[in-house]
Amino acid sequence: MTPAVIDDTTLYAVLAPFAAAVVAPFLTRLLKHNAAWPLALVPALIFLHFVGFIEPVSRGETFVAAKAWAPSYGINFSVYVDGLSTLFGLLISGIGTFIILYAGGYLKGHPQQGRFFSFLFMFMGAMLGLVLGNNLISLFIFWELTSITSFLLIGFDHLRAASRRAAIQALVVTGGGGLALLAGFILIISATGEIEMSVLLGSPDIIKDSGLYLPIFLLVLGGAFTKSAQFPFHFWLPNAMEAPTPVSAYLHSATMVKAGVYMLMRMHPLLGDTVLWTTVLPLFGGVTLLVGTILAVRQTDLKLMLAYTTVASLGLLVMLTGTSHEKALEGAVLYLLAHSLFKGALFMVAGTIDHEAGTRDVTKLGGLRKAMPVTFVAACLAALSMAGLPPFIGFIAKEVLYYGTWGWLELGLPITITAVVGNSLMLVIAAAVAIKPFFGPKVETPKHAHEGPVLLFAGPVVLALTGLFLAFIAHTTGILFVGPTLSSLLGTFTEVDLHLWPTKINAPLILSVITIGLGIFLFTQLDRLREIIASILKSIGWGPDQGFDQFVSGIVRFATWLTRLVQTGKMQTYMLLTFFFTALAVLLPGYLTNSFPAMPKLPEHRFYEWGILLIAVLGLFAILVARTRLTAIVSLGVQGFAVALIFMMFGAPDLSFTQFMVETLSVVILALVMTRLNLSPRDHRTVPARLLAGVVAVAVGLGLGLTLLSITQQPFDSTLSVFFTEFSRSIAHGRNIVNVILVDFRGFDTLGEIAVVVLAGLCVLALIRVRTKPDTVLDPPPERTGQSQNAEAR
Repeated sequence: MTPAVIDDTTLYAVLAPFAAAVVAPFLTRLLKHNAAWPLALVPALIFLHFVGFIEPVSRGETFVAAKAWAPSYGINFSVYVDGLSTLFGLLISGIGTFIILYAGGYLKGHPQQGRFFSFLFMFMGAMLGLVLGNNLISLFIFWELTSITSFLLIGFDHLRAASRRAAIQALVVTGGGGLALLAGFILIISATGEIEMSVLLGSPDIIKDSGLYLPIFLLVLGGAFTKSAQFPFHFWLPNAMEAPTPVSAYLHSATMVKAGVYMLMRMHPLLGDTVLWTTVLPLFGGVTLLVGTILAVRQTDLKLMLAYTTVASLGLLVMLTGTSHEKALEGAVLYLLAHSLFKGALFMVAGTIDHEAGTRDVTKLGGLRKAMPVTFVAACLAALSMAGLPPFIGFIAKEVLYYGTWGWLELGLPITITAVVGNSLMLVIAAAVAIKPFFGPKVETPKHAHEGPVLLFAGPVVLALTGLFLAFIAHTTGILFVGPTLSSLLGTFTEVDLHLWPTKINAPLILSVITIGLGIFLFTQLDRLREIIASILKSIGWGPDQGFDQFVSGIVRFATWLTRLVQTGKMQTYMLLTFFFTALAVLLPGYLTNSFPAMPKLPEHRFYEWGILLIAVLGLFAILVARTRLTAIVSLGVQGFAVALIFMMFGAPDLSFTQFMVETLSVVILALVMTRLNLSPRDHRTVPARLLAGVVAVAVGLGLGLTLLSITQQPFDSTLSVFFTEFSRSIAHGRNIVNVILVDFRGFDTLGEIAVVVLAGLCVLALIRVRTKPDTVLDPPPERTGQSQNAEAR
């Protein structure tokens, strides 16, 4: 179905958060502690805007809107609205509304709260631009903007070294992946000739049928895997928990870390359902799922436990997307929705506990259910959904994904086993987050624990209840949200029929029972599991996080070595390197493409023409055998004078006169400089150094000569000649075409050249007028009297 063109309202919805980012610091300064309420209206209105797309998108309709951005390059600020982008738009704006409110309570009284709001809104706008992006180049710009804004948010507490390291790590990893994605987009444009995502999706086999499928696939995966923290790039996400909790709840559960999953889902019609796709994605996704859950069990910090399960959940989503199986993809969409709701709620719960109790360590928490009853209820509801228990949306997602993995013929059994183990361990973490802090005897905490303000518990309660509500209206959820999103992944309209309760005993239900039973058993052995995993990791020692530090350290050492090698402080080295790379630039392309020009026949010269060439050659020889630097400089002027004579013979007296002046001034200036500098009269370089310089010089001369030959052998384009001949008289009222070009058509260039000549003349004048000051003769000290000598002796 061809997308319908809509008005620019959706474009303004993408830009609205950036406008709010400008206003936020001033509004925060004006309203103090109440700024969160009016600021939250911005994402709330954006959410309502996307609500308007739910009904038409559920019927299979798609929409586009565009504004010219850089039309000469084919770059538009354009959006594409379908089921996938609508779902992400609702999550970004809906959860973003409560994150703004939560940040208002969490950072209440913080002197930089306005700056934090500004960064948060910039990220929100970048994320909306990413998921709605239709033009590949503008989509990439928003992709990188999410990395930059997340860097600002993760490093918000920039006075702490851990925050700075986590921010830099996230920027390096995701930014590097972004460059890979840009290369992939460029190859897509090169292979297809298209730059709009909506056009590409209209021809889903266009990339698969091209010869660039493999590099495009690898480059897109590089961007997606780094953004969504797939193994072995998973380490940056837990470290990003150094950010304030509102950042963790927003960026690292519902939005930024799902950007990679979004990209894989968006590209599924173009790249999916191939042997490479169904091999690489399930493999890396499954490993990430297991690594994330195992590392989560080891942790005792609430945020780190949730962070590692986020890594695991992203792995599960990638694994399901990689199957290209319709039911598994349906499970991926459902789980994406469920995870955004329960993980956003649980992160906010963890932050509230830390804010009101003074610690996030589960071993130092207990008995908080009476002190924090609302937070306790929200934690339980969200944890039940995370554990995949009925009657929550997480339970339905688990049933559907098991149905998909079990029914996948290729690798259904190992993928299903991986999903069961991963989901069992996630149940362990969900139980630990919901039970450990709130049950058991009351533990003395650093702060007197009490329920937080409404700004802190509104988000967790609403998100947890939404997960419950969507499960009770499962059929409607499937029609309005899951079906349209699944249609985007499959490239064809697909209807989904969801039910909360299984209609019969089948494999997915049995797998759910196994998952719950295994999870409960492992939870009872949680302390023992932590000890085992900790000992295993200690025996392994090295990991990707430490490897990142070694990688950065290696880059710094290499940069230091290269700087010391190149930046020697000697002009001789700088000139040699400059001419060396000039030679490479002019010779290497011709060698690689075998496009050197054909050598022309030597023309018949008159005797005086041969005489001028002989003068040039003799001048060159004089430079090489000169015994002093001053002699070499004077001999160098012979070359310029010979060129000036050639200009004169070919009917360009004005150009010849200019060449004479330039050469004369150059020799005079260089000679004066030589007399003022404390240099040895001769060049004392070693024979190897002279040979190297000679080889580079010959290479540069050869390369430039071949370049000039290539230019002269091209068909002559007389467009400029005809233009100047035709208009010099009629427009500039001049008969001398060269003068007209210099004075009228190239007036500003000529003015610049005159300025250079004047500046050179002033430098010559300054050098001539410099005089060495005679040594100052000091007056002899007065003779000391006998009295003063006696006094000094005493």
